[in-house]
Amino acid sequence: MPRWDPFTMMDAMHREIDQAFRERWSDRGPGRGRTAFLPGQGARQYPLVNISEDAQNFYVEALAPGADPKSLELSVAQGILTISGEKSGLAQVTAEAYHRNERAAGRFVRTIPLTADVDASRVSAEYRNGLLVVALPKSEEAKPRQIAINVA
Repeated sequence: MPRWDPFTMMDAMHREIDQAFRERWSDRGPGRGRTAFLPGQGARQYPLVNISEDAQNFYVEALAPGADPKSLELSVAQGILTISGEKSGLAQVTAEAYHRNERAAGRFVRTIPLTADVDASRVSAEYRNGLLVVALPKSEEAKPRQIAINVA
């Protein structure tokens, strides 16, 4: 008769739980999906963003429909862009009256690391039709330089 070892059982259970989390949160996992406004890690995923760059600038397009334009705030420090604001809810309706409530409301904060320093004094932003468009000029040190090669 095998001897019962609680540590072996706990180790097996630990591996099963780790596997379940890897499947749920990996890029290929079956439960992969948007989790904005849910507690935990997904809460930082609003607004949804597209980020691009060219030699001179970074461009961030943040999809934030329903956000109060007066509450939107941007800050850039040490290569990190922070977007925060507040999204107002629908008219006051009691919780019992909802059949389904998928549109969350409240304060949000999203931090976006940038791959190079930006010139914070020249950052520009525009909010129109629920889309926040931010242009972040790269600092002179971060811009690519053409280096001449001397041929001997």
